[in-house]
Amino acid sequence: MVGIVSYGVYVPLWRLSRECIAKGAKGEKAFANFDEDSVTLAVAAARSCLKGVDSSTVEKMYFASTTFPYKEKQAAPLVAAACDLSRNIVTADFANSLKGGTSALIAAADAVAAKTAKSVLVASADCRLGAPGSVFEQNLGDGGAAFLLGDTNVAASIEASYSVSDEIMDVWRAQGDTFIRSWEGRFVNTEGYQRAVENAVTGLLKKCNMSPKDFSKVVLYAPDPRAPMGVAKKLGFDPMTQLQDPLAGVMGNTGTPYVLMLLAAALEEAKPGDAILVAGYGDGADALVLRATEQIENLKNRNGMKAYLASKKTINDYRTYLLWRGMLIPDSEKVYTQYLENTSAPAMWRERDKIFRFHGSKCSNCNTIQFPPQRVCVQCHAKDQFEEIRLADKQGTVFTFSMDAVNSMVDSPTVIPVVDFDGGGRGEFYMTDRVADEVKIGMRVEMTFRKLFFSEGIHQYYWKAMPVRM
Repeated sequence: MVGIVSYGVYVPLWRLSRECIAKGAKGEKAFANFDEDSVTLAVAAARSCLKGVDSSTVEKMYFASTTFPYKEKQAAPLVAAACDLSRNIVTADFANSLKGGTSALIAAADAVAAKTAKSVLVASADCRLGAPGSVFEQNLGDGGAAFLLGDTNVAASIEASYSVSDEIMDVWRAQGDTFIRSWEGRFVNTEGYQRAVENAVTGLLKKCNMSPKDFSKVVLYAPDPRAPMGVAKKLGFDPMTQLQDPLAGVMGNTGTPYVLMLLAAALEEAKPGDAILVAGYGDGADALVLRATEQIENLKNRNGMKAYLASKKTINDYRTYLLWRGMLIPDSEKVYTQYLENTSAPAMWRERDKIFRFHGSKCSNCNTIQFPPQRVCVQCHAKDQFEEIRLADKQGTVFTFSMDAVNSMVDSPTVIPVVDFDGGGRGEFYMTDRVADEVKIGMRVEMTFRKLFFSEGIHQYYWKAMPVRM
């Protein structure tokens, strides 16, 4: 049996009321902080997925997105490093299509079925931009999802899949485009979305000799809140009882990970024996049949879609949204960024375990934990007697902190805490996803992988502290 062993999701903490974008618009959208992008969202979802899992057992890692940080440089190894996966793994990016997440899921299941890997991690995330004032800007949200596939302790088996390919100019971004382009809505929905999804689902049902009544839940990609209802009804499903809520009014369309996040929401409610149909869309469609097993009960008590949607802070300020999206950069911020820009590829490579994997050192003589890693123990003065220890998964307490209200308008005031980690170790970091007035000595924090800055074509990432979210 091949299928989903574990899953994780990530919805950014921050929400923007759609009223800030268009007067009278209802609902809100999830949007990433200024230091988040598709990589950091994927890392957050993957870390959630891997809780309680030995990361050294993962043999392949696939990352699906349409908003990679680089045009020519794979992003999957960065996600793998931040998740502390082994270096002896296969990594691959699934790029440039909104159905990249379902395509990666099918590829991972095929790899496990073919016994070329026993454990494959699939992560997907997007931070897409709609032009200011557009319907896309109102409807798009940010988020990530991750699934671990294997052939033991399977919580939801993948029983079959069916795909169709379609060359159509419906929604796209050309080289150099910042914002999404789209053709006329009726053409996009009728000749693109509806036709492809209906063909894929019809083909899958015929392949499996199943009918709509055999499914407890149908999970469809939703280009807009109403589109999946029409498709589900035409295919013979009951939109009121079988269709998974697209969460459009509380999160928005998150792009590549969207249908996977909706699948995670469906799995939260699934009971053993439930059949779930999933259909992703983009340049064609992928359709899959999943069936929950008895193991699904073991995944119930985790922070899933419900928990992340409930954990939020609202900013009803369109200017802040523009600042965080990089569409409004004041001159003072450019000066501040230039001050930070001191990137060295050789230095990043030498210290990659500290920067990306967040490894400290533990003295083999007296067990003192130190960060950054040292050659001489501050406690017993033993030299070169250390073992690496991962600190990313440890929580900590704010020992002291400072605030800088001058240098950055995007992150003002900049909060810099000294963190004492549970079990030992201390470090100084930036703090993110915080309300400055709530920061205090003794505050409990956890670590999160974030962007620092962009310099000379290089995206610099590092770990930041944040108040414990859930």
